[in-house]
Amino acid sequence: MPFYINKEHLINQIEYPARYQPENLLTSAAIVFASVFVFLLLFSPFGVYEPEFKLNYFLICFFHAFSPALILYLYFGTYNYIKRNQIKNWTLLHEYIHVGIFLLFAGIASFLMRDLIYNNPNNWSWRYLYEEIRNCFLAGILFYFFLRMAGFYFKSKKGSPFVLQFEPLKNETEKTELSPTLFINTQVRQDDFTLNLEDLLFVKADGNYIELTKSNNEQATAELKRISLTQFEKQITNYPHFFRCHRTYLVNMFRIEKVSGNSQGYVLSFHNTDAKVPVSRNQIESFNQCYKQLRNLQIA
Repeated sequence: MPFYINKEHLINQIEYPARYQPENLLTSAAIVFASVFVFLLLFSPFGVYEPEFKLNYFLICFFHAFSPALILYLYFGTYNYIKRNQIKNWTLLHEYIHVGIFLLFAGIASFLMRDLIYNNPNNWSWRYLYEEIRNCFLAGILFYFFLRMAGFYFKSKKGSPFVLQFEPLKNETEKTELSPTLFINTQVRQDDFTLNLEDLLFVKADGNYIELTKSNNEQATAELKRISLTQFEKQITNYPHFFRCHRTYLVNMFRIEKVSGNSQGYVLSFHNTDAKVPVSRNQIESFNQCYKQLRNLQIA
């Protein structure tokens, strides 16, 4: 049977994980420390030879748990500082590469601690370097997937798994009789304007005005118009791919690039702009239905 790897799944862009973000990094390091410490204390996993111990086994477990927790904090803390707010192209492949580098550093750190912990003349041998790195990868991969599954479980208890398998929709207005260009009437005649709906990403309410965010020629622009969002929405009712996802937002479903979030609310992302648009909790079911209807029309 041929070995198959879903490369597209690995390289699809995802949100930078919250567990590595600066505000959560200390908590993540504490979870790693507690998990490794308890595991070592209860199971003594890799075989120990007590006559070689320089320290009490409790302290040995402490050092072996503290080391990866500290490395995790320093590694991703440094990564966050270097990248700052520019971490945009995170994928599962990035995730696995960085986890692999972290485990390599943790294995090297365990090797360097051997003289502190064990009374063995071969502490600095290549054999023990290999064993420490191997053990870190074996235990680390186990812990990684265990903690990921635990995270999914606790999120599901809060009702937060993402329920919509989203794939960007294709713009197929050209297949209908609807014109992509629409003349918009405002309260003041001289403020009336013509709008190319294909360029429109989303609309944001601003009192008696709306802010139109458009993308054309690989550049996003914003434009203010004197009309309320409700009045604007009434004039585009013939275009079912425009959806009122929030009290202050209306989006072009064809221009959504990514959906993230959970059952408490979605966050929509668009090409060529860092702006995010919320989908309120009350609108999630309607948003899902609108997406599925448009998706089914494209498949049919």
